[in-house]
Amino acid sequence: MNPLHRNLFNESEMNLIRTAIESPDGVQRHAYGRSDGQRTAKLCVWQHPGDDVTGVAVRLEKVAGTMEKVGSRKYWYPNGCLRPDMGTVFMPVDACTEENGCLQVVPGSHQLGRQDHETLGEQLSVERNRLKEILERYPPCPVEMAPGDALFFDCNLLHCSSENNSDKRRYALVSAFNKKLNNPFLEHHHPCYTFLHKLPNSALLECKNVTGLDGKDFLDPKNDTSYISGNSGKVH
Repeated sequence: MNPLHRNLFNESEMNLIRTAIESPDGVQRHAYGRSDGQRTAKLCVWQHPGDDVTGVAVRLEKVAGTMEKVGSRKYWYPNGCLRPDMGTVFMPVDACTEENGCLQVVPGSHQLGRQDHETLGEQLSVERNRLKEILERYPPCPVEMAPGDALFFDCNLLHCSSENNSDKRRYALVSAFNKKLNNPFLEHHHPCYTFLHKLPNSALLECKNVTGLDGKDFLDPKNDTSYISGNSGKVH
């Protein structure tokens, strides 16, 4: 299966998603910044999809149904889950090009298994010495994407976004999925298993709830245990 799906969302669907994300009355109310030691990325994290446009979009058959077919069963993952039966869908809201620092992936890196991370500012990165060796053997690949495209990838695939030194915005909607059998056994800032109600692909354009935030459970950055603010120590 090709992990890069071009034009997964049509123009009307993307206009609706863009309106939901840009609105000051929607998810933007819960946005915050996180530094990588040099620059600050703006993000907003919620734990459950909810019934607004952003929640409906990720529950569509063409998104959630596709993710059901993607996965690995070979490696351990370091967040309280016993298996790496997790994956991510990256859906650009703006054009993502090399000029504005598009997503870069390291093809084949998911076969290397779990990597220890260290903090870089307020974000996480693979340990620098090991990352250097990995990138010498597995060259990174830029993934240029247009609004409406979607990239499905394994939780162990190394990836990053480059610096955006342009005047072009680079918003994206990113959704993470986990299997029921991989429910975390440790208390964690990410949620335990809840049933995901998939929706027909027609549901997005039928959705009238553009900015309602009920049921999304936004992450308070103070409770995010995946990084240690101001500490460059290892995270396992």
